[in-house]
Amino acid sequence: MEQQFHVTGMSCAACSAHVEKAVSAITGVQLVQVNLLAGSMKVGFDSEQTDENAIIKAVIDAGYGASVKGKQAATSQASDDHTELAEMQRRIITSFVFLAILMLVSMGHMVGIPLPSFLEGRENAAVFALTQLLLTLPIVIVNKKYYTNGFKTLWHRAPTMDALIAVGSGAALLYGIFALYQICYGLGHGDTGRVSHYMHDLYFESAGTILALVTLGKYFEARAKKRTGEAIAKLMDLRPQTAVIQRDGQEISIPIEQVQVGDIVIVRPGQSIPVDGTILKGHTAVDESALTGESIPVEKGEGDTVIAATVNKTGFFTFRASRVGDDTTLSQIIRLVEEASASKAPIAKLADKVAGIFVPVVLTIAAVTAVAWLIAGQEFTFALSSAITVLVISCPCALGLATPVAIMVGTGVGAENGVLFQSAEALEHLHKVDAVVLDKTGTVTEGHPSVTDIHPLATDETSLLALALSLEQPSEHPLAEAVVQYARQKGIKPLQVEEFQAVSGKGVIAKVNGADCLAGNLRMLQEHGLSVQSVENLAGKYAAEGKTPLYFAQGGKVLGVIAIADTVKPTSAQAIQLLSDMHIDVTLLTGDNQVTAEEIRRQLNIPRVVAEVLPQDKDSEIQKLQQSGKTVAMVGDGINDAPALARADVGIAIGAGTDVAISSADVVLMKSDLLDAVNAIRLSRNVIRNIKQNLFWAFFYNCIGIPLAAGIFAPALRLTPMFGAAAMSLSSVCVVSNALRLKLFKPVSGNQNIIEHRKEEPKMKKTITIEGMMCQHCSGRVRDALNALEGVSAEVSHESGKAEVTMATAVADDVLAKAVTDAGYQVVGIA
Repeated sequence: MEQQFHVTGMSCAACSAHVEKAVSAITGVQLVQVNLLAGSMKVGFDSEQTDENAIIKAVIDAGYGASVKGKQAATSQASDDHTELAEMQRRIITSFVFLAILMLVSMGHMVGIPLPSFLEGRENAAVFALTQLLLTLPIVIVNKKYYTNGFKTLWHRAPTMDALIAVGSGAALLYGIFALYQICYGLGHGDTGRVSHYMHDLYFESAGTILALVTLGKYFEARAKKRTGEAIAKLMDLRPQTAVIQRDGQEISIPIEQVQVGDIVIVRPGQSIPVDGTILKGHTAVDESALTGESIPVEKGEGDTVIAATVNKTGFFTFRASRVGDDTTLSQIIRLVEEASASKAPIAKLADKVAGIFVPVVLTIAAVTAVAWLIAGQEFTFALSSAITVLVISCPCALGLATPVAIMVGTGVGAENGVLFQSAEALEHLHKVDAVVLDKTGTVTEGHPSVTDIHPLATDETSLLALALSLEQPSEHPLAEAVVQYARQKGIKPLQVEEFQAVSGKGVIAKVNGADCLAGNLRMLQEHGLSVQSVENLAGKYAAEGKTPLYFAQGGKVLGVIAIADTVKPTSAQAIQLLSDMHIDVTLLTGDNQVTAEEIRRQLNIPRVVAEVLPQDKDSEIQKLQQSGKTVAMVGDGINDAPALARADVGIAIGAGTDVAISSADVVLMKSDLLDAVNAIRLSRNVIRNIKQNLFWAFFYNCIGIPLAAGIFAPALRLTPMFGAAAMSLSSVCVVSNALRLKLFKPVSGNQNIIEHRKEEPKMKKTITIEGMMCQHCSGRVRDALNALEGVSAEVSHESGKAEVTMATAVADDVLAKAVTDAGYQVVGIA
């Protein structure tokens, strides 16, 4: 089984490495993943050999705190983070108030600031030293956690960053006390030389400065790290606290936790949807942008699914709850983002290995530095100063933060844009992908048939659609559904139908307004003795385009043809072009015949298409690519593509917004948009580049800082303990700040070119008044027609009869009007 734990007391990568080592040593533990940034640990163990108590005991014995992570852990963690920041603020204020006075006393005379008379002169040396000690003690007391944690880890033979700070500042403090005793001895025995030497060789200000600067750096680091978890916090804030449900004919408001599966939930305009469910009554437009990144509200009607934490924009509706509590889509998304943030990427193993031995090595280097300078004939104070500087400058925080902070920011940015990474490993592997295999249906195409062409022969278009609607409405065939939906969008009314009969594999026959009619394929026409000469050319044309023609006849005469196809999504061509621009090979796998596959290849400019592939054969096609040396990502709908998704180096499930827990996929895309696969790869590349920058900085900083601190270039260039403390703090802040740059990631959207960087032009808005829209399908058709225009984004309401259009560049009114007219509706005016 697997269990999540909170771990407290970790301050650097050496801490997390030691906790991981301690828990891994327990019999029965199979997996340990410690996240320094989140203060969490995931443990996989055999419950028959060990239990949670044994794991917690191992962490405590290692010198840290641990507890089982509950369901509300994220909320309590946020509260703990806030309390910790407030406590650090108090420590900083106290530290710097006393440090300012301490620096004035110890170094004021160097810049011409006079001291009080009782602190001046050799005769007042003891008071001078004692005053500095008393000013240093409050700084030591408020920052005592460095000593308690540091010496505890030393006692357990697993020294950490706190141990370096404790030993470094502690050595400076003890030397200052030693110097105070020497001054008192000198004054008592008239040894003025001893007094003069030690009163100018006190290290109290170094001890105070080290503690104050380290705390200040930790505070800025904690503030920055808090921002890395904003994505999860934002998701959690989306959850409404109450729900209005219908029980016993009455409306009652209850806490969200009390909603049960099957409850009838009532949602009014402007309210957040509390749980997942299916609409029973009403129509509305739902803003799903917080979960999917889709800015345009989605039209919803009876039978459609709604998702918790999305916002009802317009209509009143009721729905039946289907997923509540931890089963809702939002809860699953939060869990995915938390798990991905807490998991470790393979690139992190290098940092973990180094961190595990880093602090003991630094302690050794500090000791060797002190001994070497003493042997070289330097004074004890010089040797001690060099050793202390080595200790405080060598903080492994930057090294430990390099990977997890970038992973947490990257997964959070992905979640905000509808891209969910199931693990840090998936995030890392995706950047190496150089071949993408695409499923056709539902991935590059809409996934359902729709009408593409209407060709009347012996009648007009309206009459042909009326006949088609009448014949196909009783049928359950998917092609019939496409015809019915199209005709209804056009506002066509069905005619009277009698003696309806479906002929398997051929079509349907019936009497419409008393006349014998039929609809079906060419075989259907031929079997009923109809001449097909007039439609044979159309049959060949539509077949070459990958479309399925349906023929309609009445009274022994062919009235016309309606062509149906699974249409390509508006953004598929752009996504495939962008993948090619990123030097990624694209392959399309489809079960369609070669003619249809070739037409899709032509439309999308896909380099390679493999047709007539069965679902079980997709796995072997991916294997062939892998054997040729490619790192392969498979993009599919997560239903019949499960084997291929599992076989690929990275499996990407597209259009899985209502089922984000697809076990076979490594990456889940909330929207049915292939551009999100492009965004996932781009984000992965950005994250890995950021991690490499962080690791380089962390290693470079220590490789340069430690020799300088040890005094290799002295006396030409020598660092003091105070400068070392400042540099150490700055290194951690730099690493976290660099990772936060990932928040600037901009996903590519439809009609946007990520290769060219153009200045954003002012957007223009227009309102189009439209006649003929009867339902949400009508408004959806108009919206799709307008959005297909370059630089145009439209929100359409059939209730108001208006389309609100936003344009990145100027689009002529006649172009907008033509798009609406071609969709089958009439433009009344454009303002």
